[in-house]
Amino acid sequence: MKNGTITAFILLGLTDDPELQVLIFIFLFLTYLLSVTGNLTIITLTFMDSHLKTPMYFFLKNFSFLGISFTSACIPRYLYSIATGDKVITYNACATQLFFIDLCIVAEFFLLAAMSYDRYVAVCKPLHYVIIMSSRVCRILIICCWMAGLCVIMPPLGLGLNLKFCDSNRIDHFGCDALPLVKISCSDTWFIEQTVIICAVLTLNMTLTCVVLSYACIIKTIFRFPSVQQRKKAFSTCSSHMIVVSITYGTCIFIYMNPTAKEEMTVNKVVSLLISSISPSLNPFIYTLRNNQVKEVFKDSIKRIAFLSTR
Repeated sequence: MKNGTITAFILLGLTDDPELQVLIFIFLFLTYLLSVTGNLTIITLTFMDSHLKTPMYFFLKNFSFLGISFTSACIPRYLYSIATGDKVITYNACATQLFFIDLCIVAEFFLLAAMSYDRYVAVCKPLHYVIIMSSRVCRILIICCWMAGLCVIMPPLGLGLNLKFCDSNRIDHFGCDALPLVKISCSDTWFIEQTVIICAVLTLNMTLTCVVLSYACIIKTIFRFPSVQQRKKAFSTCSSHMIVVSITYGTCIFIYMNPTAKEEMTVNKVVSLLISSISPSLNPFIYTLRNNQVKEVFKDSIKRIAFLSTR
């Protein structure tokens, strides 16, 4: 981003009301703590227990890492701003924050698509699951998710770094987001706006198509199962992922596909805050509360810790 006469941005946040700021700080601090604790617990369990060394938990471990990275890229900076009253963020810090937030968001969509493919293989091709979803294939899929994220965000980010900011440096947001930055630029932003929309639409369409096709095949296969017990078991392995997919795609489609959300910045900020705080803290509970294997491993770990502490 070219400095011109502006050397930093001012993040306006959500509100200037001191009482509301206290409530927002408490809410964000608790959800951030919950998110980091929950996701770190999943990562630790998948590393420690041999029962959680399957491809499904490998993807879940990486999804938890993404959740921590995403929420850590934006929430701590806003908490610092509320606590100290310092709303100033430098150009480099703003560009760095924007890079990591967008990278985590896009990589998350591709990872959800990879996880849906994993569930497709598990349900539709159970006899070939170990061969198809080998550790090498899983690692390649994870690398592809990150590389796809980089490929998607680099064109709009490269254009954004050439934006000029002449008069206004006040970002109407709690973090460095693309839409508020484009709004205050004095450059011609038509091309970068179209690039952002094209990249967002392509990402949503590609990954959503993969998810929909995977679950269409899964549902078709499940209804062919002879017993109700088999159907319930198959649905239970996919239900947690389907809930997370619905929340993630629903909120992002609301922001990028709803014209009123773009015009109404307050709605945009609130939805962005919910995505960055609520979703990462809910994901560990969605996956663990509906998964008996993870719950058993967690209980065993607690028992081991309690036993060691009493020795």
